Order: sequence, then structure tokens, then C-alpha cells
Amino acid sequence: MKGKGETMKNPILRNGVRILRPSEFRLIVDQIKPDYQIMFKTLLLTGMRFVEAKRFQNHPEWFDGDFINLPSSAMLKKKAKMSERSIRLNNLGRTLIPIFLNLQRDLPTRVSWREDLRRWAINVGLEPDGLSAKTTRKTWESWLMFYYPERRLEIVLNQGHTDVTSIKHYLNLAFTNEDKVAMGEYVSGW
Repeated sequence: MKGKGETMKNPILRNGVRILRPSEFRLIVDQIKPDYQIMFKTLLLTGMRFVEAKRFQNHPEWFDGDFINLPSSAMLKKKAKMSERSIRLNNLGRTLIPIFLNLQRDLPTRVSWREDLRRWAINVGLEPDGLSAKTTRKTWESWLMFYYPERRLEIVLNQGHTDVTSIKHYLNLAFTNEDKVAMGEYVSGW
């Protein structure tokens, strides 16, 4: 499918999860309601797992103005590589977090979020294949790895992964130079 007059490239999928290009992210975010825009952008710019973001909404004290400091209780992932981690934010992320924490609604369930993502994608002419609650986290790590390959270790630690996980899932994706330029709007200053 093509979105709003654009020629869309093939969707990027890793292990069945969709990784968005900046143009695809922009198409979706531009047509959703403001509260959902904040949620969608926050999930992207933090790279948090969906459950971590849901818990974070109830714990604004985890945000110190520069980083989100996730305790082990935020994760609930049995195979997590790190029990605690600090999430680096760029200026855009630091500006967005207080707005996210003051939303009058919580993130929906993972199932509802997946259905929302798929509906929004279809509405703008994108293939909904692979869109899920994991999409923003995988997209963010992929963008950071593509944009800042020299900072791989820092990115891996920020995401709570290992080098092996990153190499296996987030390197060698079919991003173009045009994608890299567009990523700058989101990753700059990270």
C-alpha cells in the first residue's frame, strides 16, 4: 500500500515485528489524536518496553529531568539482561516526558495498542504486518544503531540488551540514506 501520495518501500520486519521508517512513523503520528500522539512518541523516544512505560505512568519519580531510571520492578521480564537501567533521553524526549506523565488517560492494553497501530497504519495506506507493542522499542534501537553505529555499546546498555542481541536483531536493516536524514529529527542529541 502507499501512504498519502508517497511511494512506500517494503516494510522492515525482524522476527515478525515491524520496524518503522521515519516516514512511516510520521504518517501514523500525524493522523492520530493528540493523547495518542504523545503516547506513540514517548514509546518511540524512550525505547521502553510497553509494560515499562505503563508502570512509568504511575511512577513519575523515576524521571529525574534527564534520564528515566527504571528499577527492576519496572521490567517484569524474566530473561532481562539487566535488572535496572537508566534510559537516556534527548531534548525532544525530555520535553515529552512531563506531558506523557500528565496525560489524563493511561496507555491501553498491549492488545488494544496493537489494534490501534494496525488501524492507524491502514488509515494512512501502510501495510499493518508486524505492528505490535514491540514496534516502537525495536524501531528506536534500530534507528539509534543506524544513526550512531559508533555508540553501539551505549545504545545496547540503554536498551537493556547485550551486544549479541543487538547484532542479531538491529543491525543490517534496509534503511536508506534518506531514512538516516529523517531519523535525525528524532535521534538528534541522544
